[in-house]
Amino acid sequence: MFHDRAEIHVEAGRGGDGGLSFRREKYVPKGGPDGGDGGRGGDVVVVADEELRDLSALRRVRAVRAARGGNGRGSKKHGADGADAEVRVPVGTQVLVDGAMVADLAVPHTRFVAARGGAAGRGNARFATPTRQTPRFAETGLPGDEVDLVLMLKLVVDAALAGLPNAGKSSLLRRLSNAKPKVADYPFTTIEPVLGVVDGPDARQLTVADVPGLIEGAADGAGLGHQFLAHLERARVLLHVLDASEPDLEGRFRTIDRELAAYGAGLDRRTQIVVLNKVDLLAEPPAAGFDDPRVVRVVATSCVTGHGLGELRSALFELCPAEIDVRPADEPAIPEYLEYRPRPRRGPSYRILRTDRGYRVVGSAPPREELEEALRRIGVKRGAEVEVDGEELEWQ
Repeated sequence: MFHDRAEIHVEAGRGGDGGLSFRREKYVPKGGPDGGDGGRGGDVVVVADEELRDLSALRRVRAVRAARGGNGRGSKKHGADGADAEVRVPVGTQVLVDGAMVADLAVPHTRFVAARGGAAGRGNARFATPTRQTPRFAETGLPGDEVDLVLMLKLVVDAALAGLPNAGKSSLLRRLSNAKPKVADYPFTTIEPVLGVVDGPDARQLTVADVPGLIEGAADGAGLGHQFLAHLERARVLLHVLDASEPDLEGRFRTIDRELAAYGAGLDRRTQIVVLNKVDLLAEPPAAGFDDPRVVRVVATSCVTGHGLGELRSALFELCPAEIDVRPADEPAIPEYLEYRPRPRRGPSYRILRTDRGYRVVGSAPPREELEEALRRIGVKRGAEVEVDGEELEWQ
């Protein structure tokens, strides 16, 4: 089944704790502090993978977590940085947070940092000063970002088939490409998008998408096609398929055209090839003309006899140049690496230090519930001493 939407919770890795250690060797019984820094937490990165076709691989994924940074150790050994967690999505996936789009992965291999790993804690060697030569504390690592992502796919294809139900779009895709969509003589046979690859000259290939048929009111939610109109947005050419054996070609053309305009996203301005399909059911090919600047070609076809398929294939390769740029002309180039900060990364109002007897909270202590949750996350043990605002408490 085709999946064009997924919701996942992502959590970046926590930073590693700084080391609390002192140099102790045979002839150096009272060496100075030598605790190393922890490693930073891993990021959660969303990657556009051109080998994926939809979001079905994420349909059972509820959460993605990056690795925690390693803790610092003695001899000033720093902890390793946590490994990043990658969420691989098809090209054309949009990332939304709280209903707002924060990334549009329309270019293959684009990487988007959705959650940044937590900062590492400093070891006690970093706190040594001429007046404080034996600091018995080290910082704990900070938690990474957490955010709920909504992933929505808008297919990036060269051409897309649009038309009323039962116009023969799926049969046309079968004859043009390697796709094997379900074909039957009743409306709404196609209930999900189908992709096909069309082979052309010079080893070129084009991708063509077939979406469920549209009916009047589709842009407002009628029929099956309304939820898939988004997959037409990035098609360079629309193949407007009409059943030539039925009357009022112009009226049916305008019906679909109104739905494209009502949906918006520039679909009403997209270049179109009008395909007059099922001409094998007529004694003579229809003499239909479309006085519309968007219609650059009118091709009569028959999926039964193969009539016009070669002409249609040639028109597709002619109208879809080898070089593709999915961006509008006035839009700046898309960087290969994007970063999203779900909230301003302000320095915390407090830090938790690890001591030889437990923990110490420095700075403005947070509310009790927040502090307890922070201590649980760093692994506080029962009986540990926690110093807050000069008061020593025992963790129960």
